[in-house]
Amino acid sequence: MATSTIFAMISSTAQYALRATVFLGIESGGFVGRAAIAEATLVPPDYLLKVLGLLDAKGIVESRRGPGGGYRLTASPDTITVLQVVLAVDTIPRISECPLGFDDHQKLCPLHQLLDDTSRKVEEAFGETTIEDLIPCRKKSNFCEFPKQTNQV
Repeated sequence: MATSTIFAMISSTAQYALRATVFLGIESGGFVGRAAIAEATLVPPDYLLKVLGLLDAKGIVESRRGPGGGYRLTASPDTITVLQVVLAVDTIPRISECPLGFDDHQKLCPLHQLLDDTSRKVEEAFGETTIEDLIPCRKKSNFCEFPKQTNQV
């Protein structure tokens, strides 16, 4: 299964934001330069600047210029949720039209209801999952290297 299919429910921007926040969660505490974040997460540096700007504007990361500067999380990774990160840079798509093409129905058709319930469950799961939860190696050791991405066809 291709990566783009797996993550179809969230945008590339949201995926990049999650990569960056997980990486900063692994680095925990100190400021990390944008180039180091881009290299570790394989996010294009210019696009990463946009993503980090959005996360900064929402208070998820903070930035510092100059020597020793860069980006860091504003809170512990166990208090920042996946939902907060995703909503800082994008929205989670909700269905606005009936997928079966019914123009007017007083209550949602079965397929529309199923899809709407699924979207709600995704939002709930994202709201219950922290950045810390996305760092599985934390439980194995005190050191965690960000996984290198591979280009899959």
